[in-house]
Amino acid sequence: MAVLSLDGVEGKEGNALQGRETDAEDWQRLSAYAYLSAPERLEYIAVMRVFCGTLLADLSVPDVLTKLAESGGPGAGTDSETLTRRLEELVRWGNLLRSTHTVRATSISEYQRSRSRYQLSKLGERVQRDADEVLSGADAAREVSSELLALVERGLRELAAMAAAPGGADPQQALERISTLFVQFTGFAESVRDFYAYLGQVLARYDLDSAEYQGFKELLLDYVQAITEDVSFRAPRIAAHLDAVRPHLPALLARIDEHTAGIGALADGVPETRVQRSRGRDLADWEGLREWFTTGGPHSSQVDQLRDATLRALHSLLANAKRMLRSASGEMSRRKDLLRLAAWFDAAEPEEAHDLAVAAFGLYGARHLGVAPDPDRSVPAYVSWWTGPMVDVPVALRERGSRAPRGRAAAAEDHSEQKHRLMQQARQQAADRRSAADELRSASGRFDQVRLGAPAMRLLLELLTTALGNARLHQDTGGFLLDGAQADDADLGIRLTAWRTPGRSTVLRSVDGDLTMDDLIVAVESTSAPAVGEPMPGAGEASA
Repeated sequence: MAVLSLDGVEGKEGNALQGRETDAEDWQRLSAYAYLSAPERLEYIAVMRVFCGTLLADLSVPDVLTKLAESGGPGAGTDSETLTRRLEELVRWGNLLRSTHTVRATSISEYQRSRSRYQLSKLGERVQRDADEVLSGADAAREVSSELLALVERGLRELAAMAAAPGGADPQQALERISTLFVQFTGFAESVRDFYAYLGQVLARYDLDSAEYQGFKELLLDYVQAITEDVSFRAPRIAAHLDAVRPHLPALLARIDEHTAGIGALADGVPETRVQRSRGRDLADWEGLREWFTTGGPHSSQVDQLRDATLRALHSLLANAKRMLRSASGEMSRRKDLLRLAAWFDAAEPEEAHDLAVAAFGLYGARHLGVAPDPDRSVPAYVSWWTGPMVDVPVALRERGSRAPRGRAAAAEDHSEQKHRLMQQARQQAADRRSAADELRSASGRFDQVRLGAPAMRLLLELLTTALGNARLHQDTGGFLLDGAQADDADLGIRLTAWRTPGRSTVLRSVDGDLTMDDLIVAVESTSAPAVGEPMPGAGEASA
């Protein structure tokens, strides 16, 4: 049989008593949030803002009434009795303290007005400050202060160099560097938590339209990717600097405490006073900073959690994309409609609920569906459905109770943009051909002296091919001659004429190369000019 000693009983009772005291203290602290959920919370918040707007000032009921009236917000019309009850409740919850200042009054009425004075408690100021921060920016997307991460890396590098220097670091300079470093890190970590909390809240929505989805997709793919890359790039460097500083931390923090004890000296003189030291003055703060960037033990680092959060955000984005694709194909979510219908069912009477069910889901009584049986199988009317042959019911009729085809007709394809582009190309080609025709007319008679552009050369070869195809050959004593070798373009107002002249050649020069035509002379003219009978001396000629 187990025997419990007196010491064991006293130890257990002491632990239980200490646990109850801790629970009572926690309950008292949590009571400071009670006014935020009270029915008159807007008036309580207005009163607390009056006290938070002052430092080390005690206010009486008339003072608070005056400030509430000046603000014009909630509680501006509160009377003194109601306000007194509000202030007493705040005192009971621990947000306010009764002032202990001496009251100086010249009359009894002045003493009665000013005897009840109140001042702000530390816990009440902290709760109201957090509440104002939540109310002012709860739904806003907080920008991640990634530039602070570079400053943290620089501060750790400089601190490591100072600690490793001969003689150690100067205590004052080290304290300034440590305080700045932890303020920068705290600002960066808070901005990361706020941003990813906002991102998770947004991506959890299932009612994003295409414009919102496009905006959040760009936010995720650009901004979040930049944050993750920056953190992944600097995390190994910060971890290396922390490993370099870690062996010097106990001696460095001890030298800083000897140099500047600060408010921590009160912990020795007044044991019952708890002191919250600045970040970075204790080794526990440095261990927390190290765990943020390095992986050790069963816990992963915050950098790894940041990568996992980014992947989860990408998965949520993909889920929203799939939902939008289903919505575009007709499989739209009916969540809002079903919630509205559930509210109607909850508020309806039994008979109305039956009507709602019929109207919403088509749940009528038993009905016989007239489906044509197989004409080759005649079934008597007295045959029961249980034993009769089965009839194939179409899927659309079985699932939706309708034979109508599902879906919508495809919209006619819009070719206006393509037509506009083709018309622009046609106009440009016509303008190029007119410019080429003008160039050929101006160069006629001196082809061997000018170099044609590529469009002009193509137009000349096109007309020459047509002219040679239309020409008639006849033979005389000197050989073959061309008769009627002409081609014209009425739209361009240009005509080309070719003659076969033995012993003479034409050289056509262009940017694409030169073309020599032996025993052939060409001339280009406007169609408004008289027809050319014989070639003019030197017209369209070039030296062979």
